[in-house]
Amino acid sequence: MVGRPSGIRQFRLVEIATIGLMSRQTGVILAEMGFLLILFAGIWLVAAQIPAFKMPTMRNIVAGIALALAGLLLIVATHWGLFGGPS
Repeated sequence: MVGRPSGIRQFRLVEIATIGLMSRQTGVILAEMGFLLILFAGIWLVAAQIPAFKMPTMRNIVAGIALALAGLLLIVATHWGLFGGPS
């Protein structure tokens, strides 16, 4: 490859090999973790609205991060982990 350092090509091969090694069971586990993070974020958002608990803004931030991570896990599980596809 002209104009590209060899380090970029090696990184891409490692990345492709890692994604290609994900089994169906790994995809299911990632999806389960994503759904558990969604459950956690929902409970955390409810707790942020209760006045007796402190730091509602921080709870909203933590819940937002949990939802973002859950979405990322579900995207990886459905795209590369064969979750939700034909058996």
